Formats: sequence, structure tokens, C-alpha cells
Amino acid sequence: MKKVISLLTILFGLSFNLFAQQMGEANTVEMADQLRADGKIYVVVGVLLIILLGIFVYLVRLDGKISQVEKELK
Repeated sequence: MKKVISLLTILFGLSFNLFAQQMGEANTVEMADQLRADGKIYVVVGVLLIILLGIFVYLVRLDGKISQVEKELK
């Protein structure tokens, strides 16, 4: 479980570095602006959050099952 949390922390740290590089008026994304104007950006963000939450729950359950198997083998 500690490995999963540390991996997620590293990945989030790397993503913040990428966000910092994209700041500025010259870097505008027309598709994102259009989605925001139509109100569909919330749907996109919601779907992404559901997918990430599903992956996280899957990893936590998988870690529990692996721990249980390891205890049975000892």
C-alpha cells in the first residue's frame, strides 16, 4: 500500500511540473475553451475522475488480495 501511495505522489508531483510549463497567454487551447463555453468541460472532468477513482479502488483491492495470499503462504 505504501508503494502505491508513493507512486501516486511522484506522478502528481511530475504533473504539477507540466502544468507550470503551460502557463501563459500564448498557450491557449481552443478545444478546451470551446468545451468550457459549452459547459461540457465538467462532463470531461467528471468522467476522468470516475476513471481515476476506479483505478485507485482496483489497486487498493488488488493490494489487499495480494496481502491475503502472502499471509496464507507464510
